[in-house]
This record gives sequence, C-alpha cells and structure tokens, in this order.
Amino acid sequence: MPDLRALNLRHLRALLAVRSCGSISAAARAVHMSQPAVTQAIARLERIAGTLLFARTPGGMTPTEPGALLAARVERAFDLLRAGAAEAARRQRVPAPRVQTAVTAPQLRALLAVADHRSFSAASRALGLSQPTIHRTARELERATGLALFAATPQGVALTRAAQPLARAARLMRAELDQAASEIDAWHGLERGSLAIGALPLARATVLPKALARFSAARPGMRVRVIEGPYGDLLHALRDGTLDMMVGALRMPAPEADIVQRPLLADRLGIFAGPGHPLARAARLAPRDLAGAPWVVPARGTPTRAYFDRFALRMGGDGPLRIIETSSMILVRGLLRQGGHLTMISASQMRVDAELGAVAALPVELDDTPRPIGLTCRRDWRPTTAQSEMLALLGEIGAERR
Repeated sequence: MPDLRALNLRHLRALLAVRSCGSISAAARAVHMSQPAVTQAIARLERIAGTLLFARTPGGMTPTEPGALLAARVERAFDLLRAGAAEAARRQRVPAPRVQTAVTAPQLRALLAVADHRSFSAASRALGLSQPTIHRTARELERATGLALFAATPQGVALTRAAQPLARAARLMRAELDQAASEIDAWHGLERGSLAIGALPLARATVLPKALARFSAARPGMRVRVIEGPYGDLLHALRDGTLDMMVGALRMPAPEADIVQRPLLADRLGIFAGPGHPLARAARLAPRDLAGAPWVVPARGTPTRAYFDRFALRMGGDGPLRIIETSSMILVRGLLRQGGHLTMISASQMRVDAELGAVAALPVELDDTPRPIGLTCRRDWRPTTAQSEMLALLGEIGAERR
C-alpha cells in the first residue's frame, strides 16, 4: 500500500467524519468541507487502499472491515497529535491549539526534517524542496499552533522545549499510519509490513535469535530490522515510534511513564577468562584472587558495571584496577583470547562460547540478584497481528529458557 504518511490530513479528517456521521452530507457539515470535497477525499483514500472503505446503502455509509481498520488507526494518530500539542502548549503556557484542523501534513514533515537535520537548508535537501519553501512551511506551523517551535543556535536550528513533544507526537502519528498500511495490506492477503526491534546485548544472546528464526519462517514477507545501540538511544527511538519494541535487560523501575516492561526470563552474571588463563585451572577462587588481573567491562551507567564496581571493593588490592571499558563483544572476546584479561558479563551471553571451550567460567561466587530480561514497549502501542505473533514467540522462548 502507498505511504499513508503523505496523505492530506483533511482527507483523514473526512474519513473519521463519515464514519461518525454515516453520510457525506453530515460529514461535510461536521468538518466544514463541501460535499464534493468529502466525496473526493473518500474516493482518493479508497484508491490508495485498493478497496471500498464504506458500504453505500440507502440508510447511509457504513465502514467496511478495511475502512474500520483504517479509521481506528487514524483516530489514534490524531489523538497522539492532540496529546503532543497539548503538552507543547503546557510547556509554553499558551492555550492548546486545535491541531486536527489547523495543522497540515507538509507542516509536520517540515518540523521533523528540521528536527532531524538541525537546519532549514539540510531539511530542504532531505525533502527535495527549496529552502524558502521549508522555512515558510515551518513558520506557518508556528502561526497555526501559536507556539514558538524553532530557535537559532550557533550550530543551526534547534527545536524549542515546547516543540519536542509535538515532534514526538508527529513521529508517533507517522508510525500509526504505517501500522494502518500494514493492516490493510494484510487484509488484502499481502505481507509487506515491517517490524523494528531494538536489541540490547542480553537479548542478542538469549531469546532473540530463536524468535527471529521462527518468525521469519512463519512470516517470510515481513521486513525485520534489528537495531543495536545503547539503552538510552534505543529507548528514545522506541518512544518516538521508530522502534516497535525493545528486547534486553529491563530497568527497574521503568525509566518513563509511557513505557511498559514485560519480563521473559532472568539472567545471572559470571566472571570469564580465556581458556589458557592461569586462573581458569583453579578449583575455587575468592574475590581477592582476582585483584591483580586486568579487566574488560562495560562503561559506567550499565547494570553490569554497577555490580562490578561493588564487586571490585571486595577484591581489595594495592592499586587501581586496570580496566578497559567497551560494549563490543568482539573486543571482549579478543581480549580474553589474548590470555590476560578477565570480564564480568552475563552468563547467557557467554554460554555458547563456554560450551565451545572458547572461554572459561571462573569458580567465583557472586551474590548478584537475577536480572530480568524482557520486552519494553510503548504503553499505548497497539501491535498488528504479525507484531503480536513476534511478542508471543518471545514469550514462548522466554518460557523455554526459564
């Protein structure tokens, strides 16, 4: 299905009005459009959807199944936009704008392009429009909403504090329309949807590989993107609608009110060395036995590093620890192969390496609390059928691993 994000928002408003009012004439009065304009809007949406969105009867117009699917997603998209605009207005202490009638799709695209590229000239190149056009459209959005959205900086143009929730809402609206396109494609029997998963290290070593293998076998037409990165970056992308879900170590409590977390299984830490390390032959080790070794560990701010720093106090020793900080598993494995370094890491991440004899688990007793590995999603996210199947697969595999 063509990109619904490029649609005229007036056409989407007309769709909701016809669903609510049951006729073209009543809908036209409700949205202050002419009857021919509403008729043309519905006809265009039906051409794009490739099917009738309303059944025409003597008693009026009733949504068909794809019409109901589309209308439900469009309604959610406008709800998200209104909520973002209300928060933007609250931050600037002005009345909330009527974004559903005042804002246009080109204005929202300009807002997001400037947010992404931090200048009007770069935004214009990204959208294939002239710089004066982007500048004029962005300023029209400010006038339509009554909000100051853009601020000049030495580095270019930045969004104001008020603009940030509006931009997030525009991204979430775009994601909701993408979901609508996937659902209508599925109704046609086509499998052209997508799934974007943010993958943290523990997920990549536990539930995610098996879930992806089963999902791709069951849904060969689905496009799956797995994005790796630091927790903060992935969380930001999830809340913006760029990611559908995040899989990995959960944060307790949840860092934001608009996300929900679902544990799948628990993981413990372990201390590992290369198979040729002198300590690998020990029958039992105390923390103080590890004090002189060099370490490769995650950067500060991660749960593993927080526990390692507490464990380091138990090691004692005469001087500062020799530490290399990295999140790269390739580098961790390489340093262990060199024979001198130790690492503290998820036992699940090293399970296959230990079974192959590539690393050795040291016999050190740790008192770490089992860490939950699970799913993080937006609280108001409504997955498609295919996305729900992926959630179910992750739950099944988590149960198998438990």
